[in-house]
Formats: sequence, C-alpha cells, structure tokens
Amino acid sequence: MKTYEAIGAIETFGLVFVLEACDAMCKAADVELVGYENVASGYISVIVQGDVAACHSAVEAGIAAVEKMNAEVYSSVVIASPHADLNKLIERYQLVNLLPEEEGDAS
Repeated sequence: MKTYEAIGAIETFGLVFVLEACDAMCKAADVELVGYENVASGYISVIVQGDVAACHSAVEAGIAAVEKMNAEVYSSVVIASPHADLNKLIERYQLVNLLPEEEGDAS
C-alpha cells in the first residue's frame, strides 16, 4: 500500500450526501478515495488520502457540498502526519476490499 502524508475523512448521514461529498473532494484536490464505511443507521464515513494541503482542500470542499444540499456533516478530520499503524485501519476500508472479486480473478 502506498503511504501518504495525510488522511482526511467526512461523516454524514445518507448515501446521496456521501456521494456528493466524495465527488467534491476528488474534484477539488489531488486526493485518492480510499474507501467508505457505513458506520451505523445510515451514518457513512468516507476517507481520502493525499498530501496535507490536498486533504484540507478536499475535506473543506466535501463539507461545503454536503451543506449546500442542506444536510449536516457530523464530523470531519484531517490527520496531517498519521502514525504508521493507521495504515492497518485504512487498509480495512480500501475500496478493493469492499468490491466483489471479478470472474476469472482467482488467485
């Protein structure tokens, strides 16, 4: 797994708002969408990685996009210099771990 300088995350309620946040985040800055987690009862968190400035820009853009839809961002964070052990947590939420295997993709 590639190591990044920073991670950013947004948590809101509902898939539509998370999709809007993800779209805004990825368009606003040079970040990579790591994945998402349906936390509980419709609360969904989305995680991006990139350099510190890009993660700050992405999180700000995601928050603005959700608020523009008259929804609430319940929490957000940018961790500028994450401890190496956070990679263990981030790996769990990677999109490749959430998608079904393609046919003929047996290892």
